[in-house]
Amino acid sequence: MPIIDLENWDAARVAADPRIAVFAPNADDIRLRDHAGEALADARGSQTAASCAAEPIALDPEIAERGLFVAESSKVAHRALDAGVRPWSLFMERKWLDKSRDLVDRVLAADASVPVFIATREQFRRVTGYQVTRGALVAMVRPPLPGLAEVVRGARRIAVLEDINNYTNIGAIFRSAAALNIDAVLVTPSCHDPLFRRAARVSMGTVFQVPWTRIGSVRNWAEEGVPLLHELGFKTVALALSDDSVSIDDPRLVAEERLALVLGAEGDGLAAETIARCDCTVRIPMRAGVDSLNVAAASAVAFWELRAR
Repeated sequence: MPIIDLENWDAARVAADPRIAVFAPNADDIRLRDHAGEALADARGSQTAASCAAEPIALDPEIAERGLFVAESSKVAHRALDAGVRPWSLFMERKWLDKSRDLVDRVLAADASVPVFIATREQFRRVTGYQVTRGALVAMVRPPLPGLAEVVRGARRIAVLEDINNYTNIGAIFRSAAALNIDAVLVTPSCHDPLFRRAARVSMGTVFQVPWTRIGSVRNWAEEGVPLLHELGFKTVALALSDDSVSIDDPRLVAEERLALVLGAEGDGLAAETIARCDCTVRIPMRAGVDSLNVAAASAVAFWELRAR
């Protein structure tokens, strides 16, 4: 499929194409079968979208089942492609085309049917709701989540993210995990999505390099998840402030063959139930008057200090 220049498309025609509509704000986990948006809903089962596009839209059952996510910037998209993730469509301002040419060429060489939409500044702003400064956006097919046992097989150090709802922190934790030899990351059901556009971008695409999956049930992940980690051979370490916590530089911790480091959200930290179920609670020693670090900063300290020797 050739590059599609939208300059002569009117706003209604742009909005009616589902391959462009996926780049709208808050559409980072897209399932076409229940996408909120009248234009896209109306396009299904009709010729609206097909008549607007360069060729008919095929709503792949795989996409309808698994959904899409949006990768922002060539670096993130390249790392997703390196991991075998399938692209669905590209969307960018015209000014980014030359700088993104290697990405476009790579995608089209693998699958010439993937549409590449080039928009004016106003069209891009109208669709996305903001001005992106990091280049191309790529809608990609969400990969299936692997099983827990598969993700941690052979791992010595893993991180568990409990209910973290800040995408910047999630992305920064993944970046530290990749840099500091964390073998896998597990996220609880209420933790936000590591593939969300901002999280993946802040991670510099390392969400596609560090194996990850979800753990536990929505009601109380620790009730199910901590025993599972024990069965898989991990000593569970809660990073939290408590009277009976041990210092992170305690040599007994480093000597453990397999450690699962459990980190909580900003503000509330780990749930009391989680701390009670973990094998021990660990603190990072700090100067008087400072009682905590941002969770992303704390993760980097913990990953380095407790790395497998």
